Amino acid sequence: MGLATRLTLALSGGHVTLPGAGRIAVFGPRAGADLSALPEDRVQVITTLRPDFDHFTAQGFDRATAPSGRYAAAVVCLPRARTLAQAMVAQAAACTDGPVIIDGNKTDGIESMLRALRAHPRATPGAPLSKAHGKLFALAPGADLADWQAGGPQRIEGGFVTAPGCFSADGIDPGSMMLADTLPATLGARVIDLGAGWGYLSARALARDGIEQLDLVEADHAALDCAQLNVTDPRAHLHWADATAWRPEHPADTVITNPPFHTGRAADPALGRAFIAAAARMLKPSGALWLVANRHLPYETTLAQNFKRVEEAAGDTRFKILHASHPSRQRR
Repeated sequence: MGLATRLTLALSGGHVTLPGAGRIAVFGPRAGADLSALPEDRVQVITTLRPDFDHFTAQGFDRATAPSGRYAAAVVCLPRARTLAQAMVAQAAACTDGPVIIDGNKTDGIESMLRALRAHPRATPGAPLSKAHGKLFALAPGADLADWQAGGPQRIEGGFVTAPGCFSADGIDPGSMMLADTLPATLGARVIDLGAGWGYLSARALARDGIEQLDLVEADHAALDCAQLNVTDPRAHLHWADATAWRPEHPADTVITNPPFHTGRAADPALGRAFIAAAARMLKPSGALWLVANRHLPYETTLAQNFKRVEEAAGDTRFKILHASHPSRQRR
């Protein structure tokens, strides 16, 4: 509720003044964020994350995955990744004629963002409002943050393309590499990469001739755009969707996944557990799940609840490769 509290106080107290007309872009609000301090009929929520997009769709807001045209004002809900946060603020400033309001919790880097903008020669941030373990402040109109704008996809080792803010944007994730190296030679005709990111696991899996269709399911539109460049095999089908809710047209032989396990800065194994339960629902009765996880994450109990056979197929001090097969009948 930090965003709602700070927005309400800032607007009611005259700390920030919204223009009387025109669209208001809200960049990157997470599902559950309270935007009631803003005039709903003027708001456009801009997010690349499908669960958040769907949440604000259900709330009745106008939504988009990228800004279009000009806005009278903007609100930026600060993400954790610094490069992505700077690019988001620069994008908002470039398409907004009025104030750009920046909000974030202390754990999201709001204080370092304020320092960086104070040091920037072409930005004028106002005094911050501190409340509810975070801060809110506004950039004066006309800020030029072109040097912060995302420079487009970048190439990393192996020739893969990534984008700021994507998981493992600076290089191949070692856990994903271990999983790819451990996968068996035969995965079956239908394979699903759950939480596919920018497509590394799918690209490695498609080296197998026996695959007829591989579904890449990813909630981050920006990551999926990179996957489209990295995985050009015609057997690949890309889906912008919440991996825990998506369902295949036909049950799969194999699901491969490196599931996310963070909510904000805190580890949240519930995300991985939700991926496991979703994978069990997607598989044939004889299907198999191949999963990589950090060594400390407690997934074995959930695997045993959803599959008849579970084993650790490989691992080291950092990661473990878990192989589960034959989804439990009661879970289907």
